[in-house]
Formats: sequence, C-alpha cells, structure tokens
Amino acid sequence: MNKNIFKQRRDNLSSVIPNNSVLIIIGAESRYRNADSAYAFRQESSFYYLSGFCEPSSVMVLANKDNKITSTIFVPKKDKVKEIWDGYRAGPEGAISDYFFDNAFNNEELDSKIPGLLQGNQKLFYSFGKDTSFDKKVIGWTNIANAAERHSKTIDMVDATSLVGNLRLIKDDGEIEILKKSCEISAEAHISVMKSIQPGQTEQEIEAQYLYEFAKRGSRFAAYTPIVAGGENACVLHYVENNQSLNNGELILVDAGGEYEMYASDITRTFPVNGKFTKEQLEIYNVVYKANQEAINAVKVGNNIMDPQKISEKVIVEGLVDLGILNGDPENLYEDGAHKDFYMHKVGHWLGLDVHDSGDYMEGDEFMSFKPGMVTTIEPGIYISSSADVDDKWKGIGVRIEDDILVTSEGNINLTEKVPSDPSEIEALMS
Repeated sequence: MNKNIFKQRRDNLSSVIPNNSVLIIIGAESRYRNADSAYAFRQESSFYYLSGFCEPSSVMVLANKDNKITSTIFVPKKDKVKEIWDGYRAGPEGAISDYFFDNAFNNEELDSKIPGLLQGNQKLFYSFGKDTSFDKKVIGWTNIANAAERHSKTIDMVDATSLVGNLRLIKDDGEIEILKKSCEISAEAHISVMKSIQPGQTEQEIEAQYLYEFAKRGSRFAAYTPIVAGGENACVLHYVENNQSLNNGELILVDAGGEYEMYASDITRTFPVNGKFTKEQLEIYNVVYKANQEAINAVKVGNNIMDPQKISEKVIVEGLVDLGILNGDPENLYEDGAHKDFYMHKVGHWLGLDVHDSGDYMEGDEFMSFKPGMVTTIEPGIYISSSADVDDKWKGIGVRIEDDILVTSEGNINLTEKVPSDPSEIEALMS
C-alpha cells in the first residue's frame, strides 16, 4: 500500500481527536516460540493502519494542535550488527523520509521525550488493557506532564479503543481491493482442497494443504489457526487439534482463511468427505444454507446489523421444527431461545486487518446500521453433538457456512461466493 495513505490517515485524525489532545498507539513486540527462535513478526493492526511501519517495539504519538496533526514515532535505533542478524532497520531518519512522520526518535528515548509531548494537552487517548506494563508507563508519563503544569487542568485520560477501531470499520478503496484479493486467494484454496480430498486422509493433512494453497497464491500466513473438523469434531466451535482421521460418510467442516498484505479473509465450508451428502446431512445442510443466503440478503445499507442474526435464527428454528428436532410453534421457540442448543453463536463479525476486526457494534444505545465500506462475515450453523437429546440419525452432524460480505451503496458483494456453498454445486465440484 502506498505509504502516503498512512500519512493521510494520520492527518485525518484532526477531525476525530479534539484540539489539544494526544493519541498514543503502541506497536507489537517480537515474540519467542522457544529459546531464541522467534515467531514471524506481525505488526499490531491499528499501529500498522496509521503508520505502515513494521518493526517491533515502536510507539506513535499523534497530537492535534489547532486542527493539525503532528506525528511522532519512536523506533528501534540503527544498529549494524543487529541488522546483519535480523534485517534492515529504518531508524528515526528512515521513519521520517520513508514513512513521512514529522518527528522520529530511538525507542530508548520514550521516557525522556513523551512527558514533554503530553505536556499542555487536555486529553490523552490510549487503549488501556492490552499491555499492563506499558499502561503503567503511560500513567507515569502523564503524571510527570501534569506535575510540570501545576496551574493547568490535569490531562484527562480517555480509552481510545472505540476511536481507533471505528476508524478501521469503514474500509477505503485500497483496503477493499486488498480484501478482495485476500478472499480470492482463500476461495481458490478452498476449491482446490475440496476437489482433492479423500476418505482416509487426516485433518492435519488437509490443514497442510490449505496452508500450502494459501502460500503459493501469495498468503504466506493464515489469518488465524485453521479449523479442520471431521465428523462430530465440527460441533466444537473452535476445534483446532486437527489430528483425527477423516472417515467415509462423514462431513468435514473447514474454517480457514489466508492473510494477504495484512488483511484477513474468513471462509467456512462444510462438505462430505466422500463427495456425497447423506439424506440427514443434506437436510441439516439445507437449513443452514437457507439461513446463510437469507442473512446475506439482509446485509445492506440502513438495515440494523442484528437483522441477519434474527433472520438466520428464525430460519434455523423453522428448519429444525420441519425436521422434528424441535417441537412446537416456531415463533414461540424462537422467543424462548430453543435454537441456542444447536446454534449458539453470533451470525458474524467485522473483517479487516484482524479476522475479528475492530469497530463497535453499537451506536449509543442502539445497534449500528450497515454503512458502505463495512465488511462482515455471515456464518450461521447447526451443531448436533452425540450428547444432544435428538434422534440418533442427527447426532454428530455439524454444519457452518461462512462468507465475507462487503456493504455497498447498492447492496452488498459476497467476496467469497466463488467457493460453492449450494450442495449440488459442492457435489459436482467433488465428483
């Protein structure tokens, strides 16, 4: 992404952060898997969103004075030896010349510089609770700044989680293009694996295939740990053991998406290991499929974000009644929450730099309405474990269908519709 975009985002903060206010955002740290072997570094998403800078142990301070943002960044200092071992460092000079920050310092200067940057401001915006040790530093710096201005009001500390998260909620044109590419990569990976899967393989083999298909198309990393759940494992919502055999006659639920240029995709498909649904599997699947399609249709400007939830729940209640799994009047069963034994999660979440992306779901006391540029998942499901009080023929069936939906002024675009979800199309693909 063009680095000017990140500068424009910082400059646009003047319309969000009040005058005489400061926003502090901390970047991610390097994390070690064992001994001196580090995980691949991944920048904290909000830090990346406003900087494009991908080095660990960095901090941004963005100040609004007279409706003009002044940007300061603290970064790892230039170090020839460390660069030989770990790679290039931009240093303060590079942060200014290449990333267009107004000021830049070595990150060893945080304690000496930040109190002065806070001094004289009325508000400090900062997301508390992510790093308790850094929280203490921020409080300490604020106390120092307050002490230096004894005849001024103390700095009001405000949680910045919603402020920054809601900036990310509406995607710009550049983000949308990256998200489309991310979803395309993942869709093609799903199609490739669905074509090749065979009974007798293991969940781990299938996970490996997905990771390979993502990587060869440009998504080096998965956006999250893939869920590859054969048979009743699909009834465990966050199943990630991925170590069992795939048996003939069972379904497999795969929830997997790649990350492309920092942006996530999130796709779930449920399909028969042998390519053919059994009667009971198909009956459950069709209920979820209908819920998925009708919920997607409800994702449009002006609709409440809970509309797809209610629609998916009502479709699933009616379907379970038709199949004899629930008994009674569908409306009463819905009001009583009878479906929650089989469909216990929300229908979707925001998608972007994080797979469960930032951004509020409420505006004041009301749920938000959909707006152009939002991207949400739609992922209804039915999960019937062996312990459920139902006829044995339904036990062990778990189905979820998940798509990534972009809200537009004209309606919506299903970014993942390339992967078949119609059961007849799934069977045709796998034949």
